[in-house]
Amino acid sequence: MPDADALIADAVAAVRGTDVRDAERKLDRLVVGTGATDGTAVVDAALLDRLAGALARLWPRGWQPVDVTRIVNRRLGAQPGRMLVDALAAQRRAQAGAVPQWWDDQLDGLDARVWWDDDAGWLSRRAGRDGEDRIAALRVAVELLALLDGLPPIAVLRPPPGGGAQATPRRGGPAPAGSRMLDRVRALLAKAESTTFPAEAEALTGKAQELMARHSLDRALVEATAERPDLPGGVRLGTEAPYAGAKALLVQEVAAANRCESVWNDDLGFATVLGFPADLEAVELLYTSLLVQATAAMLRGRTERKRTSSRRTRAYDESFLNAFALRIGERLRAATDEADRQAAESAGPERLLPVLAARSDAVRERMDTLFPGVTRARLTVRDAEGWHSGTSAADRAALHGGASPARPLPGRR
Repeated sequence: MPDADALIADAVAAVRGTDVRDAERKLDRLVVGTGATDGTAVVDAALLDRLAGALARLWPRGWQPVDVTRIVNRRLGAQPGRMLVDALAAQRRAQAGAVPQWWDDQLDGLDARVWWDDDAGWLSRRAGRDGEDRIAALRVAVELLALLDGLPPIAVLRPPPGGGAQATPRRGGPAPAGSRMLDRVRALLAKAESTTFPAEAEALTGKAQELMARHSLDRALVEATAERPDLPGGVRLGTEAPYAGAKALLVQEVAAANRCESVWNDDLGFATVLGFPADLEAVELLYTSLLVQATAAMLRGRTERKRTSSRRTRAYDESFLNAFALRIGERLRAATDEADRQAAESAGPERLLPVLAARSDAVRERMDTLFPGVTRARLTVRDAEGWHSGTSAADRAALHGGASPARPLPGRR
């Protein structure tokens, strides 16, 4: 009788190949199972084990749970994404000992938990939850395995479980520093996203940036004298279609305003942001909020435009979002500069400026180490109306005025 692992390996190899008929034959053999009385159950349990093993091999190659979830949903869809979350839970269950708290935080955010009683019955129960039969679920699992096995290595931003990071038990742990401030920022940005009054959104977003800039400066001064200071880290932010390039530009502008560096990988659908922890928190929060604000403003502008124009909207939308990103970035940098000025008056420029320079050098060094071959691309404005509308929308939604410089956008590695 055929071995379950061999059947799965053959099916995955066939799906990754170009012979469609061979792939169908291998999938049919997998449906039948090993031929034993419990042959299908053995295959189902082996599939879950193979998925967990594929994930474990990705962690030393730079991938994190949220990264894998993002690309699976992007390339395969929501149903494979739900199956992946199950595999993440199974892989976490198999990990011996403790893991870094941030790792479990990601899994908690994905709601990755073992909800099934028996691995042999997992696939059938997963299919039932998705309104599918076992055969359809088998195909999804094989396609998911083929994708995971083919993912390339990416930059290792944090040591994965077993990679030397400080570990904590599953669940719990102390609240992160600055959490009350971050709660205030989240509340401000949520109000900015929901309001229909541009002046109110401007005030709320400005206050959020001010709070984060002050927190970052306070943290920098404390860390400058710490025995074990923070080091530059990184996060990855999704830049999904449509208008992935404009979203990457928004990431870059928000990152630059918060003393971070960013690199966009179009093929994998994310931008990597490098910086110190407090600054990375600011970038994540602001990017998420400003993307919501920019999209809402773009849709309002598109509605107004349709009354006077019959041209296609794609060029308008892309130009709108590019202009919005550049204008917002300029305004955020103005807010950061003002926070720096006030902090220098309080702490003394002779104390603050060397600290900021040293942190900037550390981030740049990290950037050069992880991405030595980064390239740059310039923006192309294809719709003047969209560009002017996007600039005006950013004027209404953000901070302070000024001209918008045209800067290059870091591209793919």
